[in-house]
Amino acid sequence: MDTTPTTGHDDSPVVACELGSDEMGAQVKRWIRLGRDAGLERAETQDGLQIRFRDEPAVEEELRALAAAESSCCSWARWEVRRADGDVILTVSSTPEGAATLHTMLSTGYGSVAGRPRS
Repeated sequence: MDTTPTTGHDDSPVVACELGSDEMGAQVKRWIRLGRDAGLERAETQDGLQIRFRDEPAVEEELRALAAAESSCCSWARWEVRRADGDVILTVSSTPEGAATLHTMLSTGYGSVAGRPRS
């Protein structure tokens, strides 16, 4: 795989995933499982997303692993995991084009965590 950064016509990163279809399918299944099992709340931001998950060691471990994998294959976005207010929080940010992609990518294709009530 070529790891040379690719840019668009204005030197902004090209919004594209570098995973093959099999790898992408496995990654999507992991996101769906995590969202279904531990997702609390999803909010779209101007530059991306913020998704809250239950604060449990296994949840944080899987979320950090997923964010690290996404950082490698989708380097056009910044993937940050932190703990705050009793939750584990994923914040993903990018350019306006990248944010639009994130809004789609981490909604229907990556599990349903939007508007999920806290237990």
